[in-house]
Amino acid sequence: HTAVIFTSRTTVDSFFHICEEARITVPETMKYICQTEAVALYLQKYIVYRKRKIFFADGSFTNFLELIIKHKDEKYMLALSEPHKPELPEALERLKLNVDKVILAKTVQTDVSNLPLAEYDLVALYSPSDVAAFKCAYEGKALPRVATFGDATARAAVAAGITINVMAPTPAAPSMTKAIDIYLGKLAAGEEVAPVELGESKDNEEFIRTQQAKLAKKTRVRKSATAATAPAKKAPATKKTTATKATAKSATKSTATKKTTTTKSVTKKATVAKA
Repeated sequence: HTAVIFTSRTTVDSFFHICEEARITVPETMKYICQTEAVALYLQKYIVYRKRKIFFADGSFTNFLELIIKHKDEKYMLALSEPHKPELPEALERLKLNVDKVILAKTVQTDVSNLPLAEYDLVALYSPSDVAAFKCAYEGKALPRVATFGDATARAAVAAGITINVMAPTPAAPSMTKAIDIYLGKLAAGEEVAPVELGESKDNEEFIRTQQAKLAKKTRVRKSATAATAPAKKAPATKKTTATKATAKSATKSTATKKTTTTKSVTKKATVAKA
């Protein structure tokens, strides 16, 4: 592999710990594609941060896909934890990029039923499994404000009947910290912040279809260019040999005919002389 795709700090830790335990040396030429700047900066814990080999998106799904497609010639390893959001691996498979999916960690639910919710003003949920554990422990109870990270987490929370007050990532808030800062700033200013409402997510599907069409077009252009620059094929040597033989035979026949005609003429002359 020439590049690794990271979506969280957990997968970063798991990747380098496994490499260390297995005594695998990660080459210096390895590229790292990260979903957010926070994940990219976290890589400094294990490697020297270099802009030429570390790339990050703004946290949105479409921007992350654009970044991966920009380096489409790389052989990717997609580092994931279990359970994970299926949108990214499914999109990469549809785009027919050279990607190997690897599960590096498994998330296990912790019993949080003894957590005193009344002491907290806000709870942050980062995955659908967080939502499931939270719902299981506090279903039917009064909940504090809830912040969610990622579209799949937000939709799982809405499906569980949980009201979302803060959502990330967004263009204005690429990280959970930034989203909470903006929310607290609005509350401090006396603004009334309405709960987050989710619409139908059609933008991602349209984006994937557009990228599929672009990649297919580029492939066709490459094939046409290759065909145009390819040298013309030479005719089979057998045909040439056959043609040469045929010409030689024709020439021999013509010569023989001429010789016969000459002989006949000489014979006629000899007959006239005798007479």
